[in-house]
Amino acid sequence: MPPKVDPEVAELRKELEELYKKLTEEHKKVADVTLESACESAADIPKPKLSSRKVMKGHINKVNAVHYSGDNRHCVTGSLDGKLIIWDTYTGNKIQIIPLRSAWVMSVAYSASGSFVACGGMDNMCTVYDVNNRDANGVAKMVRELAGYDGFLSCCRFLDDKTVLTGSGDMKICMWDLESGRKTTDFNAHNGDVVSVSVSPDGNTYVTGSVDKTCRLWDIREQKPKQTFFGHDGDVNSVLSVSVSPDGNTYVTGSVDKTCRLWDIREQKPKQTFFGHDGDVNSVCFHPGGQAFVTGSEDKTARLFDIRSDQQIALYTPPNQSSGFTSCGLSVSGRLLFCGSDDNNIHMWDTLKSQHLGVLGGHENRITSLSVASSGIAIATSSWDQNVRVWG
Repeated sequence: MPPKVDPEVAELRKELEELYKKLTEEHKKVADVTLESACESAADIPKPKLSSRKVMKGHINKVNAVHYSGDNRHCVTGSLDGKLIIWDTYTGNKIQIIPLRSAWVMSVAYSASGSFVACGGMDNMCTVYDVNNRDANGVAKMVRELAGYDGFLSCCRFLDDKTVLTGSGDMKICMWDLESGRKTTDFNAHNGDVVSVSVSPDGNTYVTGSVDKTCRLWDIREQKPKQTFFGHDGDVNSVLSVSVSPDGNTYVTGSVDKTCRLWDIREQKPKQTFFGHDGDVNSVCFHPGGQAFVTGSEDKTARLFDIRSDQQIALYTPPNQSSGFTSCGLSVSGRLLFCGSDDNNIHMWDTLKSQHLGVLGGHENRITSLSVASSGIAIATSSWDQNVRVWG
C-alpha cells in the first residue's frame, strides 16, 4: 500500500506548484530575448564528424562504468562479468584484464597519474591494482584489498597515488593509506547510503550525496562535515549528479525530486533551486565557464540552466522523444553537449542554438556511462551491449 498523504502536506505542495507557475510566467514576461535569438548572428558550427573510432570488445556482460585516465589515452571499465579491463583508446587494445572476486561492480576509478585503478561494488570492499606491476600470470598486481564495510561500495576516487576515498551503503566515508593498507579515516557520514562523491579541483575538499536527501562538504583532514546542505525532497542521485564548479567554490546536485540545486561551500543552504524537469535528474555537468550547467533527465530532455539569471535558458529535445537520458557531458569549449540515452544512442546539440546535431549510433543497448577526455580529444561510452566505444 502506498503511504498515506498528509492533507496539509498535499495542500502545501499544491500551493508550491502554483507559486512556481506564477514565477515561470513572470520570468517569461521579463525575458526580452532568448538564448537562441541572441545567438542568431553567431556562425553555425560544422556538424561534428565524430565516428566510432574504436569498438572495444572484451566484456561478456553489461558494462556499468567507464573512467578516463589523466593521460587522456587510457581508460578503465567495470562490468557485471567480473572483469576490470584497462584499454588503450588509441589502438583499441586491451592493456590488461583483471579478474575480480565479485561480478557486481558499481564504481571504477583511475588515478590521475595512470599508475593505479580501483573498483568496488556488492563485494563490500575496494580493490586497488598497480597497473605497472604484474604477477606471475601477467595480471596487474593487487596492491590492496580494502575490506571492512558493512554495505556495498557505491563510489571510489583517488586523491593521489597513496590515498583513496570511498563511500558506501553502510553510511560511511573511509579514507585509506595504500602504502600501509590502513584506514586513516572511518566515520558515519550520513543517515543513509552514501551514493556519490565529487572531489574539488584542488583535492582538499570533497562533496558527498546521500539517500538521506542531504549533501555534505568535507575537509580531507577532518572527520566532521564543514557544512550540511538540506533542501532536496528525494535521494541525491549517484554517478555524475554532483558536479563541482571550476573554481571549487560551488557545486550543483541533481535529484529524484526533479530539481537541481546550486550550493556555495561558504553557506549552509541552497543558493538557488532550478525547476523544470518532469522526471529524475540523472546527470549534471558544470559548463567550463562556471556560470551555467547542463542536465540529463528521465523526462527525455536535457536542459541548460544559467546561474546568473536563475533560470533555464535552453531546452534540448531529441527528434524522437522515446527514451530518457542516463548521462551527459560537455566539450572543452562548452559548445557541444553529449547525452547518453536509453535508446542506445549518444545525442549531440549545439548548446547556443539548441540545434540537434545528430546522434552517435553503434551501441545495441542502453548507454550506462559517458566520459569526456579532459583534453577534449575523445569520448568514451559504456553500454549494456557489453561493448565500450571511443568516439572522436
